[in-house]
Amino acid sequence: MDQNNIRNFCIISHIDHGKSTLADRFLELTKTVEKRKMKEQYLDQMELEREKGITIKLQPVRMEYEISNNKSQITNKSQISNSKDQNKLGFSARDLEFISSKYILNLIDTPGHVDFTYEVSRSLQAVEGAVLLVDATKGIQAQTLANLHLALEQNLVIIPAINKIDLDGARVDEVENEIRELFLSLGKEEYLAQEIFKISAKEGVGVEELLRAVIEKVPPPKGEDNRPLRALVFDSVYDSYKGVLAFVRIVDGEIKKGEQILLMASGARGEAIEAGIMKPNLAAAEKISAGEIGYIATGFKDVGQCRVGDTITSFNFFAKVGAASSSKVCALPGYKEPKPMIYASFYPANDKDFVILRDALSKLKLSDGALVFEPESSALGRGYKCGFLGMLHLEIISERLRREFDLNLVITTPSLTYKLIANHTGDETMIYSAHQMPEPHLIEKIEEMWAKLEIVSPSQYLGSVMELLGGTEGAYKDTRYLTAERLIVEHEAPLREIIVDFYDRLKSITSGYASMSYELLDWRPADLVRLDIMIANEKEEAFSKIVSRKRAEAEGRAMVEKLKEVIPPQMFAVAVQAAIGGKILARETISAFKKDVTGHLYGGDYSRKKKLLDKQKKGKKKMKAMGKINIPQEVFLAVLKK
Repeated sequence: MDQNNIRNFCIISHIDHGKSTLADRFLELTKTVEKRKMKEQYLDQMELEREKGITIKLQPVRMEYEISNNKSQITNKSQISNSKDQNKLGFSARDLEFISSKYILNLIDTPGHVDFTYEVSRSLQAVEGAVLLVDATKGIQAQTLANLHLALEQNLVIIPAINKIDLDGARVDEVENEIRELFLSLGKEEYLAQEIFKISAKEGVGVEELLRAVIEKVPPPKGEDNRPLRALVFDSVYDSYKGVLAFVRIVDGEIKKGEQILLMASGARGEAIEAGIMKPNLAAAEKISAGEIGYIATGFKDVGQCRVGDTITSFNFFAKVGAASSSKVCALPGYKEPKPMIYASFYPANDKDFVILRDALSKLKLSDGALVFEPESSALGRGYKCGFLGMLHLEIISERLRREFDLNLVITTPSLTYKLIANHTGDETMIYSAHQMPEPHLIEKIEEMWAKLEIVSPSQYLGSVMELLGGTEGAYKDTRYLTAERLIVEHEAPLREIIVDFYDRLKSITSGYASMSYELLDWRPADLVRLDIMIANEKEEAFSKIVSRKRAEAEGRAMVEKLKEVIPPQMFAVAVQAAIGGKILARETISAFKKDVTGHLYGGDYSRKKKLLDKQKKGKKKMKAMGKINIPQEVFLAVLKK
């Protein structure tokens, strides 16, 4: 099909603002999915997504839509500039008059949670426009801002829409004012005069008008069919029969079944076993051409050969023109490598499942470029140290490993990445767990990552939000009002202060109305120490952690009290201590089992009992000096497992 009849767009918003429900209405309106097969959140294919009611993975789908009379459907002709018939958004009135009435609409449904921003950024590079969806009851929230910034960086056309106008608590006029104020604050005056669509994705009100607006305002792709193939890999999955399936946006050229392909970054060469489109189930096609979104079955069995962000081109082209002309085909920009924010170790409960865990992580890595992992060994056995973008990301990956690969896992307490500058030499070292941290006299300086927080909240909760932020080791920056009832608080804080449970506490103090997003800033000096746990005078590396010096004593006391509860008693008294270097911060003692050695005696002189008790006491002392304690795995589970 002519590229003028193709529209590539995505839906962006904060979590739970109705993206997947709007996508459902689009599928019904375009008759992409039969009515009898339709179900809520149709594009959320994973069972986990449907259970949690959130989108975790981006999901592309191809729809076809026909307009009976294109000219009569232009609802807002004021958007078109009189200067050379050219719209500020890059679309001309003259083009609208001659476009045929049948369109191919490639939609990418995106996640809304801050942990999956990387999925959103990949989607945005594959499209030309975005529907910005805002909940009429909640207004602009943190990820609304974050995702809008990402879309504007890609120079996408933004179509704002207010959803859930049918609810009793809808504040349509206020939210519309918030959106216009937001565009004004971003210097996007061209959007101030635009129509902001009012819809109910659940009831279908205003959805068709919004879909027509996508056709009118989002520019068509600008690829060239007669150029060598260039396809951007924006996602991928693994198929047991077809190998790696690369989800691609064809920028230039075309691809057919049986053609030889080359991945420009990895250098992998293969054959396109199949090429097709997503409707949303995979459907083979004769070819996919410039401007289209589809998939290529590469046949690769090694998941590392086809990475997200790579460029697929035609191997036959290189064979014909030679390596000297390879510069004529430039690789596409791809994506920035996501940096893991937190680390946690995954150990199989059964050591025989180690190989299964390795294969499972490799397959998840294929569709989740933010996941990193490397093997390690500890008291828990053999496992993998894994890096994640946040706590929800960790939770989702662990659940997928359990459900999709039937793995029973032990997961350690999450930790962050720190930068150490060595004493005397000044060498920099990155560490992500306490056992990598050297003795204090070998460290000149420790640095940790800081983040910039943006908290969007109703103004009546400002006091509670400021109190919460005051409890962090951060610095307040600014407060900006979106409207009289809604504000944005900017704050800078160490990443360790916000990555674990800060969001839960924020939701609690604001009755669920506040939202937050964060972006990484830079490395800054930190006063951190390694808190060691010693059991029977032996350091137990698995329990060590990196903590703030100010909170070290409280953390240590809590840890030894917990261990006293879960470690089973031994035949001798066991000391459990928390220490920094050689300084003991807290101690608890697990009492020994005591056999009643005088129970068989009855009557007689007390010296007989005393003799037996003294003998027992000497034995306990000898055992304490020589004995070693074997900590059962259940103890590690009780203390470390999240």
